[in-house]
Amino acid sequence: MTPTSAGLRAALAQQLAADGYLTDPAWRAAVEAVPREVFVSEYFREIAGSFPTAYEPVTEGGDRRLQTVYGNQTLITQLDGRLRPGDTDGPATGSPSSSSTLPSLVVQMWHQLDVQPGHRILEIGTGTGYSTALGAHRLGAENITSIEVDPGVAARAATSLKAAGFAPHLVVGDGLAGHRPEAPYDRLIATCAVRTLPYAWLHQVRPGGKILVTFSGWMFAYGLALLTVTRPGEATGRFLPGHTSFMIARPHDRPPRQNPALLPGDETSTCLDPAVLSSWTGSWVAQLAAPSAERIGAGSQQILADHATGSQARTAPDGDGGWTVTQRGPLRLWDQVESAIHDWQHAGAPHQEQFGITITDHGQRVWIGTEDGPGWNLPV
Repeated sequence: MTPTSAGLRAALAQQLAADGYLTDPAWRAAVEAVPREVFVSEYFREIAGSFPTAYEPVTEGGDRRLQTVYGNQTLITQLDGRLRPGDTDGPATGSPSSSSTLPSLVVQMWHQLDVQPGHRILEIGTGTGYSTALGAHRLGAENITSIEVDPGVAARAATSLKAAGFAPHLVVGDGLAGHRPEAPYDRLIATCAVRTLPYAWLHQVRPGGKILVTFSGWMFAYGLALLTVTRPGEATGRFLPGHTSFMIARPHDRPPRQNPALLPGDETSTCLDPAVLSSWTGSWVAQLAAPSAERIGAGSQQILADHATGSQARTAPDGDGGWTVTQRGPLRLWDQVESAIHDWQHAGAPHQEQFGITITDHGQRVWIGTEDGPGWNLPV
């Protein structure tokens, strides 16, 4: 029997509910009502085993695409900020720059945001518009303002939202600046990651309102946080369980660079197993300790390269079961990371749900356990 959109929407909602992502009947009704295929008419599929990663464009309609669209998976809709699936007849390479996020994460985040009827929402990153449509169905389109930086992506989302019967307030512009004309908002949800929280958001969400956003950086480690605005320009919050990642906001992305040349430096031994930097929270702590550096490599062979100063650190096995580290430049990158990792391990090496964040006019600090625990300043 040929699957129908309505049947597949119901099946998706049932799966998400069974997996614990859909617990609110109103959000389940939204998933059952919003046709995701309207928002994902084409996508890129990763070619298994390709290096560098290559993507196959999928533009055909029919049952195959419909079933894929209603799978619980992220579908890439743009590469390198410009290339769409319909722009190429064959495999393409590039960095994903827009996508339709997997439905389980979309509905999980709407749940985590704790929205209530009557709340006014600012969504950062319209993307395909699917998440926007879910919010409009649940809360009323008049309560949703969604901003998208990419004009082409924004135009396609507007067309899709209209086709699906929704008319939220759509803005083309820099989401990091928010949208003051519709402020104040009760909730803000971001579908891109940021290195630091934009202070504009803290002046557009009312005191007592909440912000749900993923923090990231140039090591591409991630932490999803729910913050409460305490007063204009200030907020506090906690990081949430799980493993959430989003593309970093374009203005916060690392600058272009060539592969760093491995230059000589001061060689010492280290008692820290470099492989810890390849773990989810270990890489997060390393990124907090060296926020202007990127991380290359894996296992015992890690390379840290600082974009701001040119400083480097690299590790290698010493042949006797230990590791050496070579550092050069004004920043002792490995020393910074090693100290932070030891503080984290001394606290029990917790997942990010034991981390919190405090934001004031004077800075943004991520901490472990309590505000007076070990912590690191974000690069404001």
